[in-house]
Amino acid sequence: MRAELRTLPGDLADAVARRLVAADLAEDPEEAYEFALDARRLAARVGVVREACGIAAYRAGRWAEALTELRTARRLTGRGSYLPLMADCERALGRPDRALAIINDPGVRDLDREVQIELRIVESGIRRDEGRAAAAVVALQVPELTDGRLRPWSARLFYAYADALLDTGRAEEARDWFGRAAAADRDGETDAAERFEDLDTAIFEDLTDLGDDDGATEDGATDGSATHGSAADGGATNDPAIDDGINDDGGAGTEAAVDGATGGATGGAS
Repeated sequence: MRAELRTLPGDLADAVARRLVAADLAEDPEEAYEFALDARRLAARVGVVREACGIAAYRAGRWAEALTELRTARRLTGRGSYLPLMADCERALGRPDRALAIINDPGVRDLDREVQIELRIVESGIRRDEGRAAAAVVALQVPELTDGRLRPWSARLFYAYADALLDTGRAEEARDWFGRAAAADRDGETDAAERFEDLDTAIFEDLTDLGDDDGATEDGATDGSATHGSAADGGATNDPAIDDGINDDGGAGTEAAVDGATGGATGGAS
C-alpha cells in the first residue's frame, strides 16, 4: 500500500494512509466503510484505495458498492485476487449465473492457487443456495483437502467442506472436518471450534438417546419373559465410524480472500 501511495504528494499520502489504517482497525463495518470512503475522496485514482474501499463495503454487506469498487480496483491494478469477492457479491445480489461466469472464466487457471480455492468455496456456496448439497461437496474436492499439508487458507477450505457435508446430512464427517478446521485456524478466523463442539454435543446426545431406548427394551424383555433370553443381545449400539477416506470439497465471502486481496486486510455472503 505504501508503495502505491508514493504516487501521491507526501502530505496527501500520509492522510490517505491514516484513513486506510483506521478502516482496517475499525470494529464496526459501517465505520470502516466511512473511513475507506474518506480515503477514496482524497485518492480515487489509486488502485489500493479502491481495493480497500471495496473490501470495506464487502464487510459491511454493501454488495453492489463492493462490486463497483473491486471492478475499478482490478482495472487499475490488473490483479485477479479480487475475483472471489466479486463472485461472492454477485451471489449475494441473487445473480448466480454472473458469479459462475467469474468462477469458470478460463483466465482463472493462471491465478494463484489460493484464489482458485476461494472461488471454489464461493461455487460451493452457490450450489448450496440452489439446494444441491452433493454438488456443493464435490465443488470442494481438491487435492489440497487431503494431501496432509497445511496452508494459510486450509482452515477456510476445511470449514467450507464441513458446512457442505452438514448440508448433506453427514453430521459425523462434518464434525471431523470442523475439528480439522479448528486445528488449522491458529488465528481464530472462523468459528470452527464452536461448530465442532456443538456437533459433538448433538451427536453424543443422539447416541445417549439410542442407548436409553436399548436399555428400555432390555428391561422390558427381562421383566416380561426371562425365559426367552435377553433382547439386549441384539441391541448393542456402536459409535458410527468417521470416514477418513474423505471426499474433497470447497466461502467468500471469504476472509482468506480478503486477506489475499489486501495482503492482510474475510466475512462474506458465503
